[in-house]
Amino acid sequence: MKNLILIRHAKSNWEAPLQDKDRPLTNRGILDAHFVAQQTIEHLPKTFVIWSSTAKRARETAMIFTQTFSCPLESIIFKDDLYTFEASQLEKIVKNCNDLYDCVILFGHNEAITDFVNKFGNTEIFNVPTSGMVSIEFEGNAWDNLKNGKTIKTIFPKDFK
Repeated sequence: MKNLILIRHAKSNWEAPLQDKDRPLTNRGILDAHFVAQQTIEHLPKTFVIWSSTAKRARETAMIFTQTFSCPLESIIFKDDLYTFEASQLEKIVKNCNDLYDCVILFGHNEAITDFVNKFGNTEIFNVPTSGMVSIEFEGNAWDNLKNGKTIKTIFPKDFK
């Protein structure tokens, strides 16, 4: 069995004149990330690998979650190809995961995340919000063989406000 936990980066700042990849989190984004990370702890498997897009907002979100999980920041694997908005690209990346890992926690971007969870999960989600977490469980032991999974948990900031 494989488990994929997808987390959309927290709310980012559009006001600064920066390249898209360099946008930092807003204060609200930081607070939401901390809150969702706390709610996510009880749903974590014993072992997992953490992947993050190299965009600043995704890196910062991954760091907040990783610290909340009491994991060393060095355990985050930053992947430039996760800076994608396409579900097909995200699917390729996930399907190339080493089968030694049974759980991947992935920090990325929309539309890729929402489209991915709607393709592979069994719960339709209109939009995975910033700081939103979706956990999908897949039968089988090979990432490259992903088929229809079961959406086992969603945690969105608005659900707790």
